[in-house]
Amino acid sequence: MSTSSVERVEGVVVRGHGVASGTGAASPFAAGTIELQAPHLAARGVDLSGFHTATINLDISPFALHLLSPRWTVEGVEWTDVHGAETFSFVECTVTHEGREVAALVYHPHPETKPMHHQPATVVELLAPLLPGLGYGDRLGFAPARGQAELVEGQPA
Repeated sequence: MSTSSVERVEGVVVRGHGVASGTGAASPFAAGTIELQAPHLAARGVDLSGFHTATINLDISPFALHLLSPRWTVEGVEWTDVHGAETFSFVECTVTHEGREVAALVYHPHPETKPMHHQPATVVELLAPLLPGLGYGDRLGFAPARGQAELVEGQPA
């Protein structure tokens, strides 16, 4: 299958595992992973204080996000004693909700260091300010910062 890329897509908000927010019944992290990770990431130069402490799971199929040169990549983050250290990358992006464009971040725990709660390749996890009224099934525009990631349709060659 050939590949093509675009600069912006529209995706659908889908239900995640509820681990980032701490709302999932099976989550071992009642406070939510974002709240627990934030101080460790801040100590390494990634300030998440302007974002809601939950991820927006956006299905951008048939596209997938391919990292190029993320704004931040933080390796060896030891934020819990439940499992080993993780590596995270963050890509600056914008999301458009109800005609309003807001700055956001792609939150990308590297799968090779993330022991559980993986997402399909077509689902992007986003950190954004609280977007009142946003719900499952809603559509969001999504555009990663140029040079940090690309949106690719099909299978990479």
